Amino acid sequence: MSNYYYKKSGARTSRTYLRYFGLFLSVLGISILLYFALPIGTSYFMLQNVYASQNITTPIPVVKVLTKERIKYILSNTINPDQTDYSNAKTWFPSFEVSPAAPRIKGYTLSIPKINIDQAYVTTEDYNVAKHLVNYGGTAVPPDKGNAVIFGHSTLPQLFNPKDYKTIFAKLHTLEKGDTFSVNVDGVEYTYKIFAIDIVSPEDFTPLMQRYDASYLTVITCTPPGTIWERLVVSSRLVEKE
Repeated sequence: MSNYYYKKSGARTSRTYLRYFGLFLSVLGISILLYFALPIGTSYFMLQNVYASQNITTPIPVVKVLTKERIKYILSNTINPDQTDYSNAKTWFPSFEVSPAAPRIKGYTLSIPKINIDQAYVTTEDYNVAKHLVNYGGTAVPPDKGNAVIFGHSTLPQLFNPKDYKTIFAKLHTLEKGDTFSVNVDGVEYTYKIFAIDIVSPEDFTPLMQRYDASYLTVITCTPPGTIWERLVVSSRLVEKE
């Protein structure tokens, strides 16, 4: 009787390629899911200190609840179909319009010790947050009475680099009421103490409004970190020297 031997072919079959393609699609799908899910999770787990610092209790304000309509709004703003340039601070509150007077200084520096930001440059001359922080035109300049509003970029916290203006505010959400900033203007240092932290929509430009009973400093970035959905607003007041 003849013996027959079968040798497995070393060539890859079409079924093998289909398995690889299926694996690729699975990885791609999971990656896309995480792209949306991670920021949503961030808003609920990493920003809880923001809500707690505001003494928010149930029922939670509707703007902070993930309803079906809210999720649709968030996802529609994530896609950015009009390719808005968010390196231009003017696009952060699109309905806000102001005709600013010429600033009295070209810039100053901001330090936030708690998140290792040291002497970051704040310009009053343009709106490019990719190159520096921006003191928004039409708002006050420290230490003048009024509300000085500083804009800066954020990203996912694991990418935080306090020396990189594209990631500089990625950990701004870790600040709490009572923490302090300092600004150095013309060689003089001024300290500001945080009294409020909030999250607003891009349509709500009340954080840019002026009040002249004291010197205020408001720091704003996009939130949740890594998205352009909403605005994290950190408000502080000048600590008067004794």
